[in-house]
Amino acid sequence: MESGIREQQMQIVCVRSSSIGGEEEWESSGSSALSLFKEKEEEIERKKVEVREKVFSMLGRVEQESKRLAFIRQELEVMADPTRREVETIRKRVDKLNRQLKPLGKSCLKKEKEYKMCLEAYNEKSSEKASLINRLVELVGESERLRMKKLDELSKTIETLY
Repeated sequence: MESGIREQQMQIVCVRSSSIGGEEEWESSGSSALSLFKEKEEEIERKKVEVREKVFSMLGRVEQESKRLAFIRQELEVMADPTRREVETIRKRVDKLNRQLKPLGKSCLKKEKEYKMCLEAYNEKSSEKASLINRLVELVGESERLRMKKLDELSKTIETLY
């Protein structure tokens, strides 16, 4: 690509010099154009070197910063790692306990329901028993009274006979 640019510049110089006049002028303008061209080439080369140096220095800085970032990330992982492991362990244990609690909770509710039903039945039977005992006490008391009454009557009858 550089050779194409050089050829174009040379043609421009030749065209200018031929339009101006003689060979002497052509040679002097050719040599001045050549020296001008060389100066431009050297300037371009210097700028290339400068840009290359800037790019390499920036790349060096970027590389240093990326190393620093990698180090910082590693430090953060080291700092966060024990906590993360502990958190994961605790979460797993909580999940395990939740799975164990679910059937236990259902069983507990079922047994509470059964307990309430049994307690209700027990209380009904207890109150029925209490009422039957009261009735029995009444009957026994009435029976004793009647027996005592009969005994008194028999006793009076026996006394009247003698």
